[in-house]
Amino acid sequence: MLAFMDSYQQNAFSVFQIETLLADKQRIVALMRQYADLPMDLADASLVLLAEHLGHGRILSTDQRDFHTYRCKNTKPFSNLLYS
Repeated sequence: MLAFMDSYQQNAFSVFQIETLLADKQRIVALMRQYADLPMDLADASLVLLAEHLGHGRILSTDQRDFHTYRCKNTKPFSNLLYS
């Protein structure tokens, strides 16, 4: 954890912050409803929102099963970099 935080402090990566925009809140709720049978949790919905925000479907997640089912912008399958 310390190495992770050292990297963060050195600007090795940035952290995506979900805005308080109504559209982001609505999208998260819509995603969680759409995939309620899995069920989709807030962490998964946030990762989908981030991928959509960045404009691509590349993600890094240990959740291979669910992200094989989820779709970026409801159409494109995700490319999980952990399993590529």
